[in-house]
Amino acid sequence: MNPMPPRGKRRPARRRPAVSAALTLAATVTAAAALVSCSTDSDAPSAEGSRTVSERPTAPDSSSFSEKTASPLKSQASEAAESARASASAAEASASERADEFEASVSADTERANQAAKDALKDVDGRGNAMSDVSMTGKPRSETGGVLASVVTFTNRTDKTADFAVQVDFVDSSGKTAETRYVGTENLEPGKRAQRYAISHEPPEPKLSAKLVKAQRY
Repeated sequence: MNPMPPRGKRRPARRRPAVSAALTLAATVTAAAALVSCSTDSDAPSAEGSRTVSERPTAPDSSSFSEKTASPLKSQASEAAESARASASAAEASASERADEFEASVSADTERANQAAKDALKDVDGRGNAMSDVSMTGKPRSETGGVLASVVTFTNRTDKTADFAVQVDFVDSSGKTAETRYVGTENLEPGKRAQRYAISHEPPEPKLSAKLVKAQRY
């Protein structure tokens, strides 16, 4: 026979089943929320993936492209043409300057003698009276600073002192005259020889050759 508990004292109520039920309910809610979240994340495309799919490359505007490139191309072509013209002009000027320098180095009175030769040949008909007294040979460009020059040799075969004048044409491969030069020597004694230079002021290209046109003794 179990003794009766003393009055005034109660046993504490058992709460384990209620707590367990609450925990179970919370776990169920959490699992459901996680399931919904996973489903939402897997079904919806990411922001980055959405942009990749929706964005499409845009074809370039051909008319705009041509307008933008045409002007620079024209400018480059114009600059190239201007550069070529400047180079040709510089080459011609350089050839003329070198010829002048070479003439000046040969003799101080070269220009005066050449001008006298030009004047003497103004009224000469035909090839002149001294073609047999004049000869001409080429001068290597390595000795003239790249200038086209020929050595004109005068020989006085008379018994008197004489002046000589010659006309030299520089011609191209077709025989067309590109430049004419006059060369002379003065007071050449009988039996003596003298050498002068016929010098072209033309640029190196096209290639030219020297041709003796007239020779006059006076």
